Amino acid sequence: MTGSAWLLLCDRSPALRHRVLAELLDVPADDPERADLDARRADDPQVRALLEAEPEPLQELSLLLCRLGHLGLDRRHPRVAALVERVFDRQAPDGSFPLDAFRTDERYTMIPLQVSLPLRGLAAVGAATDPRAERAYAWLLERRNDDGSWPTGLVAGQPGSVPGYRRLPGSPGCRANTEAALAALAGHPGRAGSEPARRAADLLLRRETRDEWAVGTEIARLHGRERATGFISLHSRFDLAFVLDLVSRTGISARDARVADLVEFLEGLRGPAGLWSHPAHPELGRWLTLDLMVSLRRLEGGSWAGEGPRLAFRPGDVPVQRH
Repeated sequence: MTGSAWLLLCDRSPALRHRVLAELLDVPADDPERADLDARRADDPQVRALLEAEPEPLQELSLLLCRLGHLGLDRRHPRVAALVERVFDRQAPDGSFPLDAFRTDERYTMIPLQVSLPLRGLAAVGAATDPRAERAYAWLLERRNDDGSWPTGLVAGQPGSVPGYRRLPGSPGCRANTEAALAALAGHPGRAGSEPARRAADLLLRRETRDEWAVGTEIARLHGRERATGFISLHSRFDLAFVLDLVSRTGISARDARVADLVEFLEGLRGPAGLWSHPAHPELGRWLTLDLMVSLRRLEGGSWAGEGPRLAFRPGDVPVQRH
């Protein structure tokens, strides 16, 4: 793995190279090369464009924080800190964020994504432990189903339907909302390995689909190559690189048979140089490789394995609806 990491250092992006040094090669923060890249990271054209963006909708603002966090910036940067405050300015007294701030079906009165999406953005830039974020986590955890999944939401006080593409095998929950909730929990330094996060990971791993074409969807969105459209349907694709990233953050080990099979599948997509190619955007191959290598490294220190069943996924004939 170390050999492949060195190949990533050939990339032109100082943001990517900085993450390689920090997350794969354990180069200390006071190392001259890492310190130099840290100073130059904000001058990366992609980073500079994001820092100059002025999104107003809460969904776009939350995704902007995710993108900045992916490139290695956090709330210590004054511009990122200002964006964090703009998110918190939209927070309701009960810790949630207003559902009407998102483009969604007006029949719904509650959708867990209204909180998990802003929380994921806040966590991506190091704001997960802010007391205001902790109130939002409390709200999110109170909306869990009894089996540890998250529902689609409420329509006139009744549970919303779960279309085929969002079914969670063996659970009444919504895969999209459960995946989004796990993304929020996985970014929290104290909640990533908690029972709710591990239970959500266990439920996601029940679904055994191998959509090679969807691998790297999240990377493409974080780099602006694909639009993050919809709301619940943001998670319509089952991106196995993203799934591995999320479950690896919970402290799961490759001893879990489902994780081992997932790793075997992804390793089978690896090129002869030890790098992965992005199926739709070749220029993102090194970023996808970094993402997968970091996930695989986390698995080496994993301490738990689930015992959940492997269940066939049958989406049915329900079309994807853009809520």
